Amino acid sequence: MSLVVLGTVALDTVKTPRGKRRNMLGGSAAHLAMAARFFTPVNLVAVVGKDFPLSHIDFLRRKGLILTSLKKESGRTFRWEGEYKGDMNAALTLNTELGVLSAFHPELSDEEKRMKYIFLANLDPDIQSRLLDSIHSPKLVALDSMNYWIRHKRRPLLGLLKRVDIFVANDAEARELSGKHSLLDAARKLRRFGPKMILIKKGEHGVLFYADNLCFSLPAYPVTKLVDPTGAGDSFAGGFIGYLTKVKTINKQAIKKAIAYGTVIASFNVEGFGLERTAELTFKEIGARLKSYRRNLSL
Repeated sequence: MSLVVLGTVALDTVKTPRGKRRNMLGGSAAHLAMAARFFTPVNLVAVVGKDFPLSHIDFLRRKGLILTSLKKESGRTFRWEGEYKGDMNAALTLNTELGVLSAFHPELSDEEKRMKYIFLANLDPDIQSRLLDSIHSPKLVALDSMNYWIRHKRRPLLGLLKRVDIFVANDAEARELSGKHSLLDAARKLRRFGPKMILIKKGEHGVLFYADNLCFSLPAYPVTKLVDPTGAGDSFAGGFIGYLTKVKTINKQAIKKAIAYGTVIASFNVEGFGLERTAELTFKEIGARLKSYRRNLSL
């Protein structure tokens, strides 16, 4: 079973108390796909500019990602620059350059249009909707977004929420979109918008899962070497949807294990800048850390 991931492939410049890196390979789709690849073939749908290094494309291909629908257009690649301070729980955006992303129209192969598992990573909801329109009969669709789209494209985002099965948001996004301060109240309100399952990421405090007949929280994996949080949420989402795609089952046990895998992979992601740590990550390492995590939680 294969997974289609739509999102950004970017060049990130990031500064944290641990140092600074310029023009790293990043973006929501890149981080998510790099996590999901441990469980299932991943079809990456995104756009880059002519300035995008060929070495990055070679890297993604070597990691097993299917790049049939990675478009290269004239213009500059989407770029993001941010800085983390203190406990690094939130990024300060210093600069964003949309480049070719501003006119992106995703195009899928005939094979991809028939795929059943779809993740719409953080991107303009109009672009996410166009991608979903081209899928024939999806079985499971997950969606991520961000505060910018909540503020500036609320109506199309709410329309899209009616069409997806899973909504993934961080705590600030969940509160802003729902208008509720309590995360449980926020989850209930978001459920009424349409998605059957709500995942609220709480950073170092773990994740809240909410559905009509199932609600629980799981903690984050304790990290001692925090280097760069960029992409941690996307890595979590990738591990989560990748595992569900692999097992093709939605029940309490599968959901908890999917969240555990996502949590563990995200804990590796933050140990290096950008994709440095996940690039060298092995499934053996994931398994060892998952065993420790599950032992502490009795999962």
